[in-house]
Amino acid sequence: MARGDLTDEEWAMIGPILPPERGCWARPSGINCRFLNGMLHVLCTGPWRDMHERYGKWNSVYVRVPALG
Repeated sequence: MARGDLTDEEWAMIGPILPPERGCWARPSGINCRFLNGMLHVLCTGPWRDMHERYGKWNSVYVRVPALG
């Protein structure tokens, strides 16, 4: 976990209220946490393409944003 990432306690509160991902390619909740941390990282630091690689591919995180809205 990097500085600014959600703690396990924070994810335990936030994770259950997020909409579930549907379809046969649904990701496990641990990956959803990584995506959310990536989104928060971009909000604090800047462009999507500069997102740190520990959150996965920037485009994969970017396309998930509408799903949380």
